[in-house]
Amino acid sequence: MSLLQVLALGLASLLATGVHGAEDKPLPGPHAKAKLVCHDCHQKEKPTTAAVPDEACMVCHGDYPAMKALTKDAKPNPHGAPHDPIACTDCHRQHKPPVVTCLECHQGNYTFKIK
Repeated sequence: MSLLQVLALGLASLLATGVHGAEDKPLPGPHAKAKLVCHDCHQKEKPTTAAVPDEACMVCHGDYPAMKALTKDAKPNPHGAPHDPIACTDCHRQHKPPVVTCLECHQGNYTFKIK
């Protein structure tokens, strides 16, 4: 196989897997450093929506009680809300800036810096 054929196959493979759009949707530092790929979070080879199930986050970050324990020193604890747990991606939006969903109802009551 010639070098040109190898390069053409490589490019075709990248285009088929959707990697060509990765530069438009960069991952935050820790996820990029861990060399995650789309499938790791979206659980699909070629995701067409931003939907990521919480279970995908919990593989690495732990379940809701683990996250509550991890952020126990934050006042108030963003993972210890009295409400039913909200989806991880409601606040932690990996391809967009994070938001504090709590502030939609509790505006001015809290200050959070999402990591």
